Amino acid sequence: MKKTVIFFLLGFALFSCKDKSGAPDVSGISVNIPVERFDQHFFSIDTNDISGGLRKLQQQHPDFYTDFMQNILGVSGSDTSQHTLEITREFLRGYAPVQQYLGTTFKNTDRLQQELEQAYRYVKYYFPQYKTGKAILFTGPFDAPGVASTNAGIAIGLQQYAGSRYPEYQAPVFQEMFPTYISRRFSREYIVPNCMKAVCEEIFPDRSAGKPLIEQMIEKGKQWYLLDQFLPGSPDSVKTGFTQKQLDWCRENEGLIWSYIVKNEDLNSLSPAVIQTYIGDAPFTQGFSQEQSPGNLGQWIGWQIVKKFAGKKEGIRVQELMQTAAASINEEAKYKPK
Repeated sequence: MKKTVIFFLLGFALFSCKDKSGAPDVSGISVNIPVERFDQHFFSIDTNDISGGLRKLQQQHPDFYTDFMQNILGVSGSDTSQHTLEITREFLRGYAPVQQYLGTTFKNTDRLQQELEQAYRYVKYYFPQYKTGKAILFTGPFDAPGVASTNAGIAIGLQQYAGSRYPEYQAPVFQEMFPTYISRRFSREYIVPNCMKAVCEEIFPDRSAGKPLIEQMIEKGKQWYLLDQFLPGSPDSVKTGFTQKQLDWCRENEGLIWSYIVKNEDLNSLSPAVIQTYIGDAPFTQGFSQEQSPGNLGQWIGWQIVKKFAGKKEGIRVQELMQTAAASINEEAKYKPK
């Protein structure tokens, strides 16, 4: 579902005024991200005429219809296929209450559009050749992605942004898929950061798999560094997914965290078990406080190493940093937090 874009990296530094936070002035960059309500059109289908409704939906959304039907509902999408018609009818009836709730929550999308356009201005500042598209809102099964890059733009699955207190998220079957430490992030403020994470992955795909622990930590950290550039005013909590208490704990214990990892692990380990301990979603990180530490602590440390490296390379372009090998970043950063 991801689009392929060739990026022509600038051979010169970008000069622009910056605000007090150090973020560049992007007010002069024109960006238009239309918001398309696939969700509303899909759930307006008459269950007594599924075939006719699907034909109309395909006409309304020709560039997303197939993606949704095949990759999200798991059917062919043919309006003559009995399997497609049955699954569509079942989904419409089963998820009607969900869509009704989301329809109220996301009745007005003006603010979402403004936030997306502002974020994409930063994307265009650093990567002028990046081609923006539309934002397509859909409601899929709960296990469907909350964000996905498509040929038409960015697709946003509203079923993962109903708000952490949404009753359906508390159901045992849902908690099996998405425990509380994950579902607490299923709220509106995470939409734009998650969209920008998809953009980061699109521009600089994560190729850290199979690399040593320290290099994977740094490669993951580079993703958050790039996210910082696209969302300079956003709280670190929504960018990392950590709670504020977890972030405070990380900052207060940065030196102890690094010392523990260095003493107890081989930084060049290729062991999947070791790497999984420090990278990826988890309620906490083994070896640290279950009440205070976040999971994915390795990416947070990698982020600090990348920022340390960037601080020593004043004027380094974002593109250049992202293309710098993790091993070189580690060597030059000389990361030794107290």
